[in-house]
Amino acid sequence: MLFNRHTILGLSVTLTLAAQTVAAQTSDLVHYANTRQGTNSKYELSYGNTYPATSVPFAMNTWTPQTGKNGDGWKYQYFENKIRGFQQSHQCSSWVNDYAVFSLMPVTGKLVVTDEDRAATFSHSNEVAQPDYYKVKLDNGITTEMTTTERGAHLRFSFPAQGAAHLVLDGYTKESAIKIIPEENKIVGWVNNCRWAPANFKNYFEIVFSQPIKSYGTWENKKGTIKANNKTDEGEGRGAYIEFAPGTVVEAKIASSYISPDQAHLNLNKELGGFKTFDATRAASNKIWNKLFHRVLVEGGTEAQRATFYSCLYHANLFSHRFFELNEQGKPYYFSPYDGKIHDGYMYTDNGFWDTFRAQFPLNTILHPKMEGEYMQALLAAQEQCGWFPAWSFPSETGGMLGNHAISLLADAWVKGIRTFDPQKALQAYSHEANNKGPWGGANGRGHAQFYNEHGYIPYSQQTLGATAQSLEYAYDDFCGYTLAKSVGNKTYMDAFGKNMYNYKTLYDPGTRFMRAKDDKGKWVEPFDPLAWGGPYTEGNAWHWEWSVFHDINGLINLMGGNKNFTAKIDSVFSQPSTIVPGEYGSVIHEMTEMALIKMGQYAHGNQPIQHMIYLYNYAGEPWKSQYYARKVTDKLYNATENGYPGDEDQGQMSSWYVLSALGIYSVCPGTDQYVIGSPVFPKVTLTLENGKKFVIQADDNQHQNVYIQSATLNGKVYTHNWLSHADIMKGGKMVFKMGAKPAYKRGLAEADKPFSVSVNQK
Repeated sequence: MLFNRHTILGLSVTLTLAAQTVAAQTSDLVHYANTRQGTNSKYELSYGNTYPATSVPFAMNTWTPQTGKNGDGWKYQYFENKIRGFQQSHQCSSWVNDYAVFSLMPVTGKLVVTDEDRAATFSHSNEVAQPDYYKVKLDNGITTEMTTTERGAHLRFSFPAQGAAHLVLDGYTKESAIKIIPEENKIVGWVNNCRWAPANFKNYFEIVFSQPIKSYGTWENKKGTIKANNKTDEGEGRGAYIEFAPGTVVEAKIASSYISPDQAHLNLNKELGGFKTFDATRAASNKIWNKLFHRVLVEGGTEAQRATFYSCLYHANLFSHRFFELNEQGKPYYFSPYDGKIHDGYMYTDNGFWDTFRAQFPLNTILHPKMEGEYMQALLAAQEQCGWFPAWSFPSETGGMLGNHAISLLADAWVKGIRTFDPQKALQAYSHEANNKGPWGGANGRGHAQFYNEHGYIPYSQQTLGATAQSLEYAYDDFCGYTLAKSVGNKTYMDAFGKNMYNYKTLYDPGTRFMRAKDDKGKWVEPFDPLAWGGPYTEGNAWHWEWSVFHDINGLINLMGGNKNFTAKIDSVFSQPSTIVPGEYGSVIHEMTEMALIKMGQYAHGNQPIQHMIYLYNYAGEPWKSQYYARKVTDKLYNATENGYPGDEDQGQMSSWYVLSALGIYSVCPGTDQYVIGSPVFPKVTLTLENGKKFVIQADDNQHQNVYIQSATLNGKVYTHNWLSHADIMKGGKMVFKMGAKPAYKRGLAEADKPFSVSVNQK
């Protein structure tokens, strides 16, 4: 083909524009993340139970549109078509509602105040939902935009030219106080609406508006009673309203504090004072998210895969929330949600460790070791103030779920070189935890500890529901205590926890080949149906809880009679029908429905107990099956849409599962320095670490059908292990996989290639 000068010039311009487009997409990764991922959820069926939180990573507050009524745990549901407000949020689970909430809602025309009356219809086609920015144009013509800082938010309301322009502040539930200062275009106040907190808990806020207030008043949200021209009010559900000129575009800078009104004012000035406009605040938030996303830079893959990855990476970096604030000298301090006093240092809240010890915290050790170090200090501070390690803080200890998994976080941090805390104090605190029952829920301390220590299991009865699940998780936690004790040479705790970490063996029944419940006489509890949910199992059945021996898979393999029996048992999880037997639950719960929907037999990825199972083939001589299922689950069960998850997202756990699995690794046993290898989703991922080094995971010939690892090198040397160490990642370097469409049956079969098992590696 012949080219004339004009053709060449036109081609040059086209290529330049194309390159600029690619560069723009590469530089702005935030647009890939959809904060509405998983929001099409309800009580009966969860696609994530998420809400579109506008936030910066691990912020003290997030901001979200509200479609549900005040007090409803499902605060935003994709199938709803009305928005009731734009609210400050901290909610880490739909099942526990929210706290420290207040909302703003723009209203045009007649003043209406209650969440039912003021609700305005909208269309998702008029929404933008990104980590740094939320925007919606309501059907009444009002546009609301939100962006945030760590402890504040910047909102912009654009009212139509015709009709009165009101802004309604709602105190949500329980007690609140309001003070309108019209001459300063300001509202200050506090809310508490908190279930688990000291009696003196308050969340103080300050809001400054960019336009003059035309009129104002207060109201209460039980009956909707309005007091025009009233500047102050205090009581249950108190709120305020203010009016602006028609057609106003008004910006609102907001910050809050758990410490004092003065600290709320300081937070506002420190975090928002330097931004003259909404767009400037948004640009700063966008920069924060882009910096994080570029630290986990994926290359190749489809647009849909990139959207799923960065949507999950966003969700993996929301919880826990920072609960500390910075004083005038920039030093951290906080109101303790445990003892109600002010302390120096760091505090983090809003996390259930039963969910997140598995993947979210291990991911943090890679991406955020500095924050993880602060977190370990906060754990010990919480224990001193509360008397117990938090198991599920919201913001104080709730004792939710099961296990004593704070020790998993501490041991995992320590073995990975994050040593910001006193390990002897941690061991002493864990010993107290493991030998006493606390006053709150099932995960606060350890019920029946003496029986467990003597007999190796919790006896099952109607008073000890979940006993088998509890026993298995206690054995893992005791392994973590043993590991920490061994790392620091504490023989007393090594002996105590080292014995108990093998207690899982007491519950394996060779006759049925399942982990089963025993009574207090040591007899198997009858009748037994491995499909039956509940009873001795928590949110699962015997098929799901078979695998909760994270620390000694080799020991579990031996109990089952060897590798072939073990892998056949995993195979049978997928070949079983997706039959639901409600068991002790008495009716179908959402986790059961979600298992049936994914059509993978009894594999219930929508809940935590079985999420690591697909990686266990690596321990038993069939690593290619882990590769197959890792890719199948990432491809089939996750996407970036409102139906994006196969169950509850759970404070970043399910998202972190995806992020790690997409990298090609997974944290089967936190408390060791190993990640077990699966099948990377992308041809290349570059991790930029906090220490400035880069670790590259490259998967050559990585196509949709090429899910199997043919060979691997680490920093140019042949690598056959089915695991990757944390130390190798943090040193920087390059892992290269050669991918193919057929399994490499002879690769990774040596004993040294198998991941950690305590019965093998600690001899």
